[in-house]
Amino acid sequence: MGTAISLDLADDLPAATLRELAAHTFDWMSEVDARFSTYRDDSEVCRLDRGELPLAEASADLRAVLERCADLWTATDGYFDAYATGRLDPSGYVKGWAAQVASDRLVAAGAPNHCVNAGGDVRVRGHSAAGAPWRIGVRHPWEPAATCLVLTGTDLAVATSGVYERGHHVLDPRRGTPAVGLRSVTVVGPDLGEADAYATAAVAMGAPTGLTYLDGLPAPWQHAAITDDSRLHHSRTLPVTP
Repeated sequence: MGTAISLDLADDLPAATLRELAAHTFDWMSEVDARFSTYRDDSEVCRLDRGELPLAEASADLRAVLERCADLWTATDGYFDAYATGRLDPSGYVKGWAAQVASDRLVAAGAPNHCVNAGGDVRVRGHSAAGAPWRIGVRHPWEPAATCLVLTGTDLAVATSGVYERGHHVLDPRRGTPAVGLRSVTVVGPDLGEADAYATAAVAMGAPTGLTYLDGLPAPWQHAAITDDSRLHHSRTLPVTP
């Protein structure tokens, strides 16, 4: 998926069990990359996009992801669009979805205290090894080595979409041009795939439309957004650490 994946297992389990859980998690992420990567010519996504793979013959995971992307297209008034670039690219949902599935599998396997980080999209459950709630830093959009916010919680999905690494690369699907106005958007809620999609959609909307959209998300969704002119907007209930 063109990004780094990290895993922190905080349960007091035998070392062999922890190694096995980690191996299963990274195997899953590798499977997702092989299936959904837009950088690999042999991935299911690329083969489907080229018309070489009939949708009926695609994997259940790919068909489920495409159905969810269609639902999110409707929910975001078309601003979350897996075809915004002119080709099939569900990456704005897949990265968060993959980490969410990994987290759900860890809980089912008896490891309820963990942090899965997929390129800055973070799913935390339970507590850290120190017994404290997890602390999630949100990268500062102009200072790569700094954070602009630190969030704290025991059951959070935190997704950030920004333009600070690749410039204004998120397209406004209605105009077909790079979206402007929002430098960084973080969405917090119960599901990392959805959080990832909502953050991407808000960036695509730009300001002020994206800010209005974020304010209208129902509970328990929360958000923080930084505009191109350095203004910070966030939900009053956002779990920010002082």
